[in-house]
Amino acid sequence: MSEEQTKAVEEAAKNPKNLGEMEGADAIGTVGRSDCGDMLRMWVKFKEENGRKVIDRATFQTFGCQTAIAVASIATEMILGKTAGEALAMSGEQLSSPLGPLPPMKIHCAQLVEDALKSALDPAAAIPAANATPVGPTLVDQITPASKVKINLLKKP
Repeated sequence: MSEEQTKAVEEAAKNPKNLGEMEGADAIGTVGRSDCGDMLRMWVKFKEENGRKVIDRATFQTFGCQTAIAVASIATEMILGKTAGEALAMSGEQLSSPLGPLPPMKIHCAQLVEDALKSALDPAAAIPAANATPVGPTLVDQITPASKVKINLLKKP
């Protein structure tokens, strides 16, 4: 990765946009990669705009490297105002394009984000709004073994 790309990834990871769970989401998608251990959950909320149902807000939560955080942050901004079909048509490469070309060992980060978006927007996998709030355990709940490990989430100062 060039120095410029490294700085772009670091900046996006240090100041991620749209980080966290979203109450009242219209759709939620969760994916994980066994080869690297990364997990990502994405929440999507729609609105009606000019007779079209478009993405109004998207948030994410991840256990992944800074590149996964950076791509997810950028992707949640890029899909705003798009229909589900338009967002689904975007590849991982397109979703990560503001960071520049990712090195081969980081392409899976963009694929993780693409897969989470597909999981959220695929009509067969989408969680209806009525069921979105009680969606089950958070990512922290899913990876924390009972009473063996405690994860403390830090609040921003």
